[in-house]
Amino acid sequence: MSSENAPSNLHVVDGPLSRHKLAVLRDEGTPTQEFRQAMRELTLIMVAEATRNMPTRTARIQTPLTGTEVEEISGPVCLVPVLRAGLGMLDGALALLPTATVGFMGLFRDEETAQPVEYYVNLPSNLEEYLVLVLDPMLATGGSLSATLNKLKDEGAAWISCLHAVAATPGVERVTSEHPDVNFYAAAVDPELNDSAFIVPGLGDAGDRLYGTL
Repeated sequence: MSSENAPSNLHVVDGPLSRHKLAVLRDEGTPTQEFRQAMRELTLIMVAEATRNMPTRTARIQTPLTGTEVEEISGPVCLVPVLRAGLGMLDGALALLPTATVGFMGLFRDEETAQPVEYYVNLPSNLEEYLVLVLDPMLATGGSLSATLNKLKDEGAAWISCLHAVAATPGVERVTSEHPDVNFYAAAVDPELNDSAFIVPGLGDAGDRLYGTL
């Protein structure tokens, strides 16, 4: 996907450090511990980028020298990892947003209908008050992510951004079209999916590589 054809709500987090961390994640020879660490560090970079668009408010504080006005994030933040691979991004996100609430979304794909099915959902009851960051390392077909976003909106979420280590063009085209009010951040956009719906070149199964279940 060229930058000229990219949807306006897609943001590619592309810099020397993010490219280096992504190279570690892509390498099939990277051991589990280093894979986890690289995912955490890439998440730090991506959270810093994704929060650039968060709404802020002005507050008055006292420095050691004088009073001054500062800007603060205007509302509480809710991090929503999509199980199970999204958990690999949670530690990095909490390192920058330590007071954030954490919700969880678990889905699996029905093999007969190919539709996402919820198996676990735990979200704040007052989700409309939160700025929501969805954590999902791989955006492949977009089916599970779109279902996640529909659920979050049904629960009242009004400000949502999604963070991905790698996205595939078919999934990007789907979710950016179905959810034009959501911002999507990815360290890379890969061109295609294989017959098993894995991103190519991708980085394999992020959950398996995070938790050693290869």
